[in-house]
Amino acid sequence: MFRSLMEKLKQGLAKTRNLFAGVASLFRLKGRVDGEFLKELEKKLFLADVGTAATSSLIERVRQAYMDKEVGVDVEAFVKTHLASLLEGAESRVLKTGLESPTVILIAGVNGSGKTTSIAKLAYFLNKQGKTVLVGACDTFRAAAIDQLAIWCDRIGVELVKGQPGGDPASVAHDTCEKAKAKKVEFVILDTAGRLHTQNHLMRELEKIHRVAGKVVPGSPHEVLLVLDGTTGQNAIMQAENFQKAVHCTGIILTKLDGTAKGGAIFSIKQRLNIPVKFIGVGEKLDDLEPFDPEAYVAALFS
Repeated sequence: MFRSLMEKLKQGLAKTRNLFAGVASLFRLKGRVDGEFLKELEKKLFLADVGTAATSSLIERVRQAYMDKEVGVDVEAFVKTHLASLLEGAESRVLKTGLESPTVILIAGVNGSGKTTSIAKLAYFLNKQGKTVLVGACDTFRAAAIDQLAIWCDRIGVELVKGQPGGDPASVAHDTCEKAKAKKVEFVILDTAGRLHTQNHLMRELEKIHRVAGKVVPGSPHEVLLVLDGTTGQNAIMQAENFQKAVHCTGIILTKLDGTAKGGAIFSIKQRLNIPVKFIGVGEKLDDLEPFDPEAYVAALFS
């Protein structure tokens, strides 16, 4: 299992790995940790889009560890361990579930972030585990969004609840949750309209969907997963901060890591927002959504 995950990550993170190869080669070229080494390491981490806070933390940690003789020639292993620790919090990576069915997962994100395909992949992931899934098409602002979701759900073999284009999104959320309770479905996934923080009416609609779900299924939504496009690098942080103001995001689905060299942004996202990355998208196939594993991720970057 770990090996197949590693192979998939290595393939999916190929572009990011090209940048981290520079970091890895630095360890083999230099025999000691000195000012020149740290400066070069800092530069390479910035190029990999690791971000200011995470990079500064790592550089200071390496410097101090070397001075304290905590680390010597094994500096590469030390850096990998520290990078993985920046992403840690294993318990928060597990999907929260309700005490009683259904578990409601609200999906948010801007248009173009890979939200629709991520919903399909998540439904497929849960379905493969033998879980029953019901999807609610609450993005009633775009008829195309409903149609795309319908195609995906039909392909996966999960049921979709939808309303009329232009209808009330919260009403669709209500009907989906009610239907899931009646049919004893285990997981509900609610799509929402892709929005920007400047679109106040859509942000209010997101809050309303959140409230309605909680009335039908007390304690829900159990997860609010924010879909972020990995190709946007540091810009993804601003999106996440704005969504946090409207609804409390419990986790992140980081997409399109196979098409970007900015996979290092995952470190600064965790540092700045302290929102766990729960899933990563490393390809276009249905099974290319992987539960996030910090150690496997860092190992794939340096392999």
